[in-house]
Amino acid sequence: MPTLNWLTREEDLKSAANAEYRLLVEDENLSYGDLDSGNLIVQGDNLEALKALLPFYAGQVKCIYIDPPYNTGSAFEHYDDNLEHTIWLSMMYPRLELLKQFLNENGSIWINVDDNESHYLKIICDEIFGRNCFVATIIWRSSDNSNNDAKQFSLDHNYILVYSKNVNWITNKLLRNVDQSSHYSNPNNDPRGPWFDGNPISSPNPRPNLCYDITAPNGNVIKSPTYGWRWSEDTLKDKIETGEIFFNKDFTNIKRKTYLYEQKNVPPSTLWAELEETGHNRQAKYEQKKLFPERVKTEWFATPKPERLIYRILTIATNSNDLVLDSFLGSGTTAAVAHKMGRRYIGIEMGDHAKTHCAVRLKKVIDGEQGGISKLVDWKGGGDFRFFTLGEAIFDNEKRIKDTITFENLAAHVYFTETKTPMKKPKKKSAFLGVYNGTAYALLYNGILGDKSINGGNVLTHKTLNHIKNDIEAVEKKNKTELEYSQMVIYGESTRLTYVSLVNNDIIFKQTPYDIKVW
Repeated sequence: MPTLNWLTREEDLKSAANAEYRLLVEDENLSYGDLDSGNLIVQGDNLEALKALLPFYAGQVKCIYIDPPYNTGSAFEHYDDNLEHTIWLSMMYPRLELLKQFLNENGSIWINVDDNESHYLKIICDEIFGRNCFVATIIWRSSDNSNNDAKQFSLDHNYILVYSKNVNWITNKLLRNVDQSSHYSNPNNDPRGPWFDGNPISSPNPRPNLCYDITAPNGNVIKSPTYGWRWSEDTLKDKIETGEIFFNKDFTNIKRKTYLYEQKNVPPSTLWAELEETGHNRQAKYEQKKLFPERVKTEWFATPKPERLIYRILTIATNSNDLVLDSFLGSGTTAAVAHKMGRRYIGIEMGDHAKTHCAVRLKKVIDGEQGGISKLVDWKGGGDFRFFTLGEAIFDNEKRIKDTITFENLAAHVYFTETKTPMKKPKKKSAFLGVYNGTAYALLYNGILGDKSINGGNVLTHKTLNHIKNDIEAVEKKNKTELEYSQMVIYGESTRLTYVSLVNNDIIFKQTPYDIKVW
């Protein structure tokens, strides 16, 4: 298969693997709601954020939507054309490599782009996702009004490239729109509702048993088509009695009613030109104005997408409670729409927009804001999200845990790795991290028990095990409830307990740093 070559290709092919693995650090001041859904907003460089999230979510995402920079030249005005495209490809290639690993077997990725890089994007996506997994290029009418000042063409559309994780991916079907149903009517007040009479009444293949004459009420004899009728004689008589089959005005032929209520939903089209269905750029800006009425126009996000566009994508690609990922979150539209549609989501945004737009917008969604698709989906509010930033890198060049990593940060990472839920911050330092689904978790690191010797803080011995159990009992006493767990997972530098002791105490021991999960 042909591949695209650019100035820094060889280095860029290694970027994903060489990206530092960083800790996720929760900012509780920006998290909002009940905090148990698993919805995440992460502020930070999306290459590093994807690397940090991958151990937890590899193979779990149903739909990825991204709207990366289009590379119009404004961001690259100091570079020649070759270097301009090189910078864009250097940014996109490693991120797409990581994004592929998030998709589950029934997943798909949708990439918004315009003419500037669409053809380069197609080539690198063919290489990363496989040309046989290319699904379609959707043409989305992004403008509701042509540019009369354009010197060549008014650019009124964007592209959305769609790739699937595997070749057998199938879309959800869509409800018929007004145009697709406009040829149905009910001139005779049929109790079964609107119908039309354009479908075939003759058999597509020769069938001798379907060849028979029909006698009309006025005595006319209607001869069989060449291949026969579509139904047996008894079935046809029944359909005439019910009114599904009727005679034309001069009784020279029969017609068939096809009812609207019997029709299935339709596969999505690749042409999204109905502004009322998939929105447009002006609508997206109006939605932003409604969300942030106190802000001047210069404080709005520059290139938002309308909620109806994301609604269409998630309707086609996801079902309730599926996981959605957007690593170029921008103003937070994908997360907002996913939230209102009952999907779980992960959103990544590098800039201050993560705090000033995304977090603020999602708080309004949880509080029940009524813009965008809210009325369409009968949104009433509720739910939650957690807000994370990227901490420092865990490992040094020799894959050892850095001395600067605090117990609190590593503990949060270990617990998140094991449970895929954030750890509640304890009132005081403790090797005991918490209980989740019948398993208790503990970490022996950085002298948490006040003793770094072999028989103390970082090594699992009978002494340190007793410390952990005492900590569990203290939590139980404070909360006046017994913690229910059947086993313990304990991380430490090493263990001095025998295999029999580990089994008898229902302990799974994991050694740091080797068993700390990274991708």
